[in-house]
Amino acid sequence: MTDALELDALWDEFHRVVNMTSQELAAWLRVQDALEDAEAPPEHAGTPTGEHVLGILQKRRTDLTEDDISVMYEVVDTVTEQPDEEQDRAADDERRRHRLMTLGHDPLKPPQ
Repeated sequence: MTDALELDALWDEFHRVVNMTSQELAAWLRVQDALEDAEAPPEHAGTPTGEHVLGILQKRRTDLTEDDISVMYEVVDTVTEQPDEEQDRAADDERRRHRLMTLGHDPLKPPQ
């Protein structure tokens, strides 16, 4: 189990790196699903991790499960991991950008 201070830090970092709103993420997951010609209904669109992130965005900190916490660590690690090239070039990489957007992070979105 994660202690309270560690959970507070993770909560803050997760909400810092997930810079898309739940509405933006839901719309993006539907677009990605449509591009893949999937047959899933809109409420089940997107990747399992993207859907989990969407669910976390709609929760209060006190309602987090161990699975939520694990996904939050995974998302923070994935988003903050930078390739060897400079960050600006990574932001221009459309495939990487789309993968990050599936996790709720748009590298081209200006910081809040």
